[in-house]
Amino acid sequence: MKIILVEDDEPASAALSVALRKQNYSVEAAADGETALELATMLECDLILLDLVIPKLDGISLCRKLREQGYQKPILLLTAKDSPQDIVTGLDAGADDYVVKPYNLSELMARIRALLRRGAAPVTETLTWLDLCLNPVSGEVTWNGQSLGVTATEYKLLELFLRNPQRVFSRSAIIDRLWSFDDSPTENAVTVHIKDLRQKFKAIGIDNDPIETVYGLGYRLKPAREPNSETPEAETARKQKTPTPGKKLQAIASIGQILEKYRPRLNEQIALLRQAYNALAAGKLTDKLQQQAIQEAHKLAGSLGPFGYLEGSNLARKIEYLLMSSTPLGTSETDQLEQLTRGLSEELTKPPTESSLEVPSPAKARTLLVVDPDRAIATALNAQAANLGIGVESAFTLTSARQAIARTTPDLILLDIACPETSTSPGEKAGLRWLQEVAHQFPTLPILVFSTLDNLADRVAVSRCGGRGFLLKPASSDQILKAIAQVLPPTATPEAKVLIVDDDGAALAVMKELLQPWGLEVTTLDNPEKFWEILTAVAPHLLILDLEMPKFNGIDLCQVVRQDPNWGDLPILVVTAHTDAQSLRQVFAVGADDFIGKPIVGPELVTRITSRIERDRFRQQLEALKHKTKEQQP
Repeated sequence: MKIILVEDDEPASAALSVALRKQNYSVEAAADGETALELATMLECDLILLDLVIPKLDGISLCRKLREQGYQKPILLLTAKDSPQDIVTGLDAGADDYVVKPYNLSELMARIRALLRRGAAPVTETLTWLDLCLNPVSGEVTWNGQSLGVTATEYKLLELFLRNPQRVFSRSAIIDRLWSFDDSPTENAVTVHIKDLRQKFKAIGIDNDPIETVYGLGYRLKPAREPNSETPEAETARKQKTPTPGKKLQAIASIGQILEKYRPRLNEQIALLRQAYNALAAGKLTDKLQQQAIQEAHKLAGSLGPFGYLEGSNLARKIEYLLMSSTPLGTSETDQLEQLTRGLSEELTKPPTESSLEVPSPAKARTLLVVDPDRAIATALNAQAANLGIGVESAFTLTSARQAIARTTPDLILLDIACPETSTSPGEKAGLRWLQEVAHQFPTLPILVFSTLDNLADRVAVSRCGGRGFLLKPASSDQILKAIAQVLPPTATPEAKVLIVDDDGAALAVMKELLQPWGLEVTTLDNPEKFWEILTAVAPHLLILDLEMPKFNGIDLCQVVRQDPNWGDLPILVVTAHTDAQSLRQVFAVGADDFIGKPIVGPELVTRITSRIERDRFRQQLEALKHKTKEQQP
């Protein structure tokens, strides 16, 4: 799990970072509030550890700003100010808990574990996959009791997959979660670690590899199949059956048609690179021709990947970097340019690698099962939840709740822990046993517990039995919906409008073709000078900007959007071949929400865009509901 540590005292930050890493947390350190804000926006972390007194943007202001932006991860304050007013101010700003300095390290670690338990499986719970066990307390990984002998990085990889059994992680997402920003390895390092893990699985006799490669997307934990639950023959027959139209992996055939349309243009770009090489070899390379070659190589690096030429895209990027050298190009560089250009030409004579994506099924309304003898709870939630695409069902006893789950498994359960077994039974706490039973049967089903009792024993019992959240009665509909938003996975993306700005027509065509099957209305623009006119006319839900364009680049356009109050919340993704730390800091400093590295891979493009739109839309829906509720209050 990744923690962002915000502390301006360098010795204290270093010491605490070491202590956290010994507990198998990945730590990203920031010495001021502005840097911390960038990191929280840029990286996917599990918790922020925040000192109140920090430069540039103090802890209270940072906390408020994050919560205003819809940030939902836990925030734990570190404060030397222990007056009730200071603590109330911190909690009102959006913090989840606080620790007073000087703190006891054991207490701090316990509070971190407690906060992390709210949105995930308990940190101290043994994680299993068939006979594979990972013990977070001892840090040991075993198979049938035999130690696997994993390294620290391999341990973190396994823990990431075991804690997120249904999630696909790209290599870049794995790097974000397991390494700090300044210590990030290349994506190939992830492949090497996965390979080493698989070799250890084989060496210890694990034939069924726990880690599954999802083509074009990344890796995930393979669904556990108990021995003899399905024979190899049956599994083969099942895989050979024709899948339903909404689930099958379909090759985007029209991308091949776009490739043929733009192939003459690709050949022209390569011809210009050859011209630049010939001029360099003859000692006649002009600045103008060199700049033209750099621009064409940059465009090829961005467009060849989605067409199925990832290696061609990498070669074009090497040519771009070679021609951008600040030192004069000599004989060695001339030979290298000749080899790269020839290799690029040969790549385009090969058939492209087919890109395949899972076409989404029509979105299905999600279901909240309210297990509570108070009928008013479900009635109050029903109207507001419907606006969020959530249907509400009621069960007034634990027995009727079992029957409801047997008919259709809900997406979320809200459980009154004091709910009786039957309408005639006394109100004993049978709810805990029921919670443990359902959590064991459906380990990925989020269950929020509703209770009038607020004591440590009840909270610990709920956590141990598998509860994902704890709400005190009475609670408003807004409070319940906020808790639901924190634990309920996002649904498939609804229809939305996307505006893509890129001066490369081929890149625009292929990105449009990749996104349209997902119900997105895509508008493309190859002339940045017309950007504002098109932006205001289209009113997109998401904006994609190429970083390097003539006259007005992606940085310019991003700044213009963020300076206008009407577009301050518009999600912006920047497409860039420059993914070094300095370039990414510049991208996020001007207000971008995310970046997509070149060469663009179709599945990653779709995943990043659809998830960003869904998060933004859910945030807007919650804000609208809160505003409506305030207006209705007397």
